[in-house]
Amino acid sequence: MGQSIVKVFICVMMSSVGLAGNGAPSGAHYNLNIIGVSKGKSADLSTNDGHRIFMPLYGTAKILLQEGSEFQVLDANGTDGAAKFQLPNPDPDNDGITNYSVFVRALGKPGGEARVSTCATDPLTGEEVCSTLSTVAVRKSGKSSFTNVTKQLLYIYADLDGDGVEERYPLFDDRLQDYFWSYDNKGLKVLQMRFYEIATNVN
Repeated sequence: MGQSIVKVFICVMMSSVGLAGNGAPSGAHYNLNIIGVSKGKSADLSTNDGHRIFMPLYGTAKILLQEGSEFQVLDANGTDGAAKFQLPNPDPDNDGITNYSVFVRALGKPGGEARVSTCATDPLTGEEVCSTLSTVAVRKSGKSSFTNVTKQLLYIYADLDGDGVEERYPLFDDRLQDYFWSYDNKGLKVLQMRFYEIATNVN
């Protein structure tokens, strides 16, 4: 079965996937907690493969993204400015149908929020480029539900050629390099991320 046919099949399957009461799909997933902390971590967490990353409770830091076949935390300490996370290429042929999807929800004490933007470096200019789309997770009182943020976190939308029209760059597209998530935290204790092997159509 060709890759395009497989993607269409997965996308059709997703349309029949029910959402749980928390807004996320049911079924197997990789869980990652982004934990906001008020004090920096001094221990070496670069060999820690837990399902959490520590980020400043207030301020901006990076989560460097590395391509790999599996989801894995490579450096859990973002309090020194940069953590590192490995994840598969979400859309190698850039047809707008992803190989997996990302859902997030805000947890912890009500009142905090965090903005996550997908960025990279333009190899032609050496400048950082961030997507015009980002996701903002706000911890409100009451039940917290998941939101599908696949389009915001797995792609960069930017007008690199200056023609007035935004282009779409999936993570690890070779037209850009050094991909990362910019994490701007304003008191959010926990951002929970879930990665499901189901497709999202961002077209």
